[in-house]
Amino acid sequence: MFLSLFSWPSLRLGAALLLAAVLSGCGYNDFQRLDEQVKSSWAEVLNQYQRRADLVPNLVATVKGEANFEQETLTKVVEARAKATSIQATPELINDPAAFKRFQDAQGELSGALSRLLVVTENYPNLKANQGFQDLRVQLEGTENRITVARNRYIQAVQDYNILARSFPSNLTAMIFSYEVKPSFTVANEAQISAPPAVSFDKPAAAASR
Repeated sequence: MFLSLFSWPSLRLGAALLLAAVLSGCGYNDFQRLDEQVKSSWAEVLNQYQRRADLVPNLVATVKGEANFEQETLTKVVEARAKATSIQATPELINDPAAFKRFQDAQGELSGALSRLLVVTENYPNLKANQGFQDLRVQLEGTENRITVARNRYIQAVQDYNILARSFPSNLTAMIFSYEVKPSFTVANEAQISAPPAVSFDKPAAAASR
C-alpha cells in the first residue's frame, strides 16, 4: 500500500509540480515574458532603422541633382549608411554589449550625417522648392520620430528585464539559467544623436570686420 501511494509516476508528477512552483516563484515565467518583450521592441527598432536606411538612397540621389552641393556632406551620409547596414543585427546582438555598442555607434553616425545634410540643404533654395525632396524630408523626419518612440520602448523593456535579473530572489534564477543583463541605448548618446548639429553659414564677426 505504501508503494501504491508513493509510486514513481506520482513522485515524478509531484517533483514536476514542485519545480514549476519554485521556478514560477523565482521569476522564471517573468523572465520569459520580459525577454519576449525585449525581442519584440528590438525588432521594431530594427524595422524603423531599416525604413530610414531605405530612404537614404533616394534622398542622396535627389540632393545630387543640386548644382555645387557639398560633396563631403553627401559622402559622409553614404559612408555612414554603408557602415550602419553592414552590421548584421541578429537577435544575439542584444545579448552582446560590445556588438550592441558598435551597432549603436554606427546608427548614431548615420543620424549625425543625415542631420548635417538636412541643415546644409537649407542653404539651397532650389532644393527647398523641390517637392520630391520635401516629400523625402517629411518621410525621413517621420521615421526619425518613429525611431525615437521605438528606442524608448526598447529602453523600457530592457529596464524591466534588467531589474528582474538583478533583484532578489529572481537574480538566483538568472544565475542558474545564465540570464545576463541586456545592453540598452545610453541616455547621453540619445541626447547627442537626437540634437541637430549647430551649423552656421554666417561669417565669423572677426572675419567680417576685416
